[in-house]
Amino acid sequence: MKGDNMSARYIAYKILFDIEVNGNYSNMALNKFLNEADLDDQDKGFVTELVYGILERKRYLDYMINKVSKIKVRKMQHSVKLVLRMGTYQLVHMDGVADYAAINESVNLIKKLDKRSASFVNAVLRNISRSLDDIKSIRLNTVDNLAIYYSYEKWIVEGLVKEYGFERTEAILSALSQKPSIYLRVNRTKLRPGQSMDDLVGKIVEDLRGQGLETSRIDGIEEAIKVKGLKSIDKHPLFREGYVSVQDLSSMLVARIMDPKRESRVLDLCAAPGGKSTHIGELMENTGQVISQDIFDHKIKLMNTYARRLGLKNMEARLGDALVLNEGYIGKFDYVLCDVPCSGMGIVRRKPEIKYKKEEEVLDLPDLQYQILENASAYLREGGQIIYSTCTIFRQENMDVVDKFLANHKDFSLDKLGSIKEFLGLCDEAIVKILPDQYEMDGFFICRMKKI
Repeated sequence: MKGDNMSARYIAYKILFDIEVNGNYSNMALNKFLNEADLDDQDKGFVTELVYGILERKRYLDYMINKVSKIKVRKMQHSVKLVLRMGTYQLVHMDGVADYAAINESVNLIKKLDKRSASFVNAVLRNISRSLDDIKSIRLNTVDNLAIYYSYEKWIVEGLVKEYGFERTEAILSALSQKPSIYLRVNRTKLRPGQSMDDLVGKIVEDLRGQGLETSRIDGIEEAIKVKGLKSIDKHPLFREGYVSVQDLSSMLVARIMDPKRESRVLDLCAAPGGKSTHIGELMENTGQVISQDIFDHKIKLMNTYARRLGLKNMEARLGDALVLNEGYIGKFDYVLCDVPCSGMGIVRRKPEIKYKKEEEVLDLPDLQYQILENASAYLREGGQIIYSTCTIFRQENMDVVDKFLANHKDFSLDKLGSIKEFLGLCDEAIVKILPDQYEMDGFFICRMKKI
């Protein structure tokens, strides 16, 4: 690693402190401090791996520290706890960092933060280094141990085991611990006269390969590209000029399952940050109208900026609360997207702090999700369609909500999927349930319903 190792580790510490103590989101904290830091790309990569690795394995790291420390992690002050996690993660998971470097740099860091704790940090990390194989060992034969090893709150693992069984839960947790793939969505509104989508995507693939990036196309989703090694996407000409957006395949499926026709009117009730709305606008070839709603003004500005980058003139972001019925929208839309707030258990690979949600944070979600569906049903014209989607894999937020809605709305029925069903190997299902161990994409639930 080039540059000042101490500086990179200190920045990683500040990011972890911002997340742990101030409650900031991992991606926001990481972007904030890395943008302000004078680090080269290698050091930025080191900081990113260290921060996300610790967030992903926090409970397991604490388990190992507690094996050798007389003071338990829960009783440690923040500086000691975070530096020990950083040192332990480097010892256990970063083969490119020598043990002596992991220990010495951790001791140097704690000296900068709290000199009195230096000998304690040194002793704990040396004990871990001396007995690493024993310290790491844990039998994955109970819910408790699964929760510790994969670093989840116990209630989450219990819920998954209840729904999917023990073996399938372990497979899901293992899949969610892998690094996510990066997918790009090609903007079809950039087609030149006479140019096919196949030609445009093929040209972009060749351009990326020419830059030394491993790039491949996705059968069944013509606008999707998988890419490895792409860094600083927001600075890449293809991104800045609106040719591509970053979006996971699961998220792309939402607009593809909607399959909106040209000149349609579409309402996206919970639209921020705007990935699905912009995809819908692209599929409609910049015709019709897409109203993208959110309750926060700064997110409205973000979505409008997103649409301008892509050259979309058919998308408009508006302030609005999905839980409050808008009388002016009743009966006005051909499609309504309800990509509702959820527990997020399908996207843990991208947002590891989801692992540590408390159960009380999600108990009211099904009622909230149902209320959004209720409002959405009023906004559709006859023959219109609702797309209900979440990025979670819990039935109570998915099929249970849909079943309740259909039981109370006899004027709605499940609507069979179109051509996208072939991508998933489906026949006539109206529901897509993507589990993380099943496909190389985020966990997702998507359902299409039609107003009879």
